[in-house]
Amino acid sequence: MSMLSESLEHLVSGIVDEPEAVRVNEKSLRRGKLLEVRVAPGDLGRVIGRNGRTAKALRSVASALSTNGSVRVDVIDQDRH
Repeated sequence: MSMLSESLEHLVSGIVDEPEAVRVNEKSLRRGKLLEVRVAPGDLGRVIGRNGRTAKALRSVASALSTNGSVRVDVIDQDRH
């Protein structure tokens, strides 16, 4: 797990009610990295935030921490495969 994934997991764990359910999967794509943030279904709204503000802030932090160009962050619940 990269420093970027670990940092994002730490940030999200501080927001949710079930921090033990937080998982960050990192994938390399042609156009950069994809970080999939998986949370418990009940925490999905908390991570997305009102009008998507929290998710946007998480994306901004991930982009600022990235040293290898563009980063895409997707937030999904644990039940989705």
